[in-house]
Amino acid sequence: MSISLDLALPERRAARQAFDFAAATGAFDGAAGFDDACVVHDQTRARLLERLNFFRLEPRVAVDLGCATARGARALAQRYPGARVLAIDSSRAMLARARAASAAGPAVTVVGGDAERLPLATGSVQLVLANLVLPWCRPQNLFGEAARVLEAGGLLLFATLGPDSLQEVRRAWAAVDDRLHVHAAFDMHDLGDLALAAGLAEPVLDVDRLELTYERPAALVRDLRAWGAVNVAAGRRRELTGPKRWRAFETQLSAGSGERFAVTVELVLGQAWGGGQRRAAAPGPTETAFAVERIGRRQGSA
Repeated sequence: MSISLDLALPERRAARQAFDFAAATGAFDGAAGFDDACVVHDQTRARLLERLNFFRLEPRVAVDLGCATARGARALAQRYPGARVLAIDSSRAMLARARAASAAGPAVTVVGGDAERLPLATGSVQLVLANLVLPWCRPQNLFGEAARVLEAGGLLLFATLGPDSLQEVRRAWAAVDDRLHVHAAFDMHDLGDLALAAGLAEPVLDVDRLELTYERPAALVRDLRAWGAVNVAAGRRRELTGPKRWRAFETQLSAGSGERFAVTVELVLGQAWGGGQRRAAAPGPTETAFAVERIGRRQGSA
């Protein structure tokens, strides 16, 4: 079945609701919540922050865009004590968690805002960290806003998911029905083109891969819900998944073996600079670096 790109991308309101739910999970009921489960976010954030070692930056204003519980903002505030650090998210529940988590640490200002319509003045920012917010946005819109708010020479660091992410989940569902269960994602070269077209300069992107292992499909689903990474594609199935279809999916995902199975997370990490000119899309970077890392997961763990 052919599905248009618009139908395969997330609905913004549904995505906010998913992150509201993820922020509330664990905060009140003792279950594993976002901060307990966000191993992928932690991995990508650490890799983006490591890149700052290669640049001489003294930002006056630094932004953690799509901040979730503001771990990135707190890291930026520690690294740049003289900067005003803004933690921006559109999920009210995440913002509440961010405020609570940041109360006793370095100074962070928590701000409600949409990544595609930032509440920031043009040319007012020197550093934007966008860790795994792109999967929930239209990339051209986020890049356009980053180009607008960054001053010339300001830096955007971003991480997003590539099209091979959750390919095992996609294949398992494809064997069960013809509906959309995993969002569309943009590859590295398309993202480079979109960054240039939005007015960012000199984008550099590379690809990495994580492999997460699980003993049961239910443990994977719990992790995805805790991350807020549920299916909110515009073209998703709206009715509930029945037990027969769900059991068929579980069988396909674990190959019926009852043994541990792995899922792929393809990461696209990149940087670009403020001060470019908006232009027609140009050819993106031509080099791709692949590194495979296996991360074990406990049975039923988040």
